Amino acid sequence: MKLLLRWVASAVAIGIAVYLLPGALEWDGRIETLFVVALILGLVNAIVRPIVKGLACGLIVLTLGLALFVINALMLYLTGFIAGHFGYGFRPRDFVSALLASIVISVATWILSMLIKDRDDR
Repeated sequence: MKLLLRWVASAVAIGIAVYLLPGALEWDGRIETLFVVALILGLVNAIVRPIVKGLACGLIVLTLGLALFVINALMLYLTGFIAGHFGYGFRPRDFVSALLASIVISVATWILSMLIKDRDDR
């Protein structure tokens, strides 16, 4: 149940990013696209992101963690590429849009996961 709630929270966070950054993320307007993109983003973050972070650990240390923002934006780009490959209309417009959207998605997911955690603790 907790996994399902986190998946829904991730889809809502992506929807928030689409709403707050009009024009930054191209979206086909279908709700199921948000859920598929949330699933793809979760898989990309679980499989690809640790490999990229391991390869870029020196750069992450050198930039005091700022390179993680770039890695997050690249993961969003990869998610958009994979979603488009499966016929779902979602992709960042450019790198700056991906960077801003990844920050909004991260913050929104963090806030929503805190709400889910609080609700489970009661």
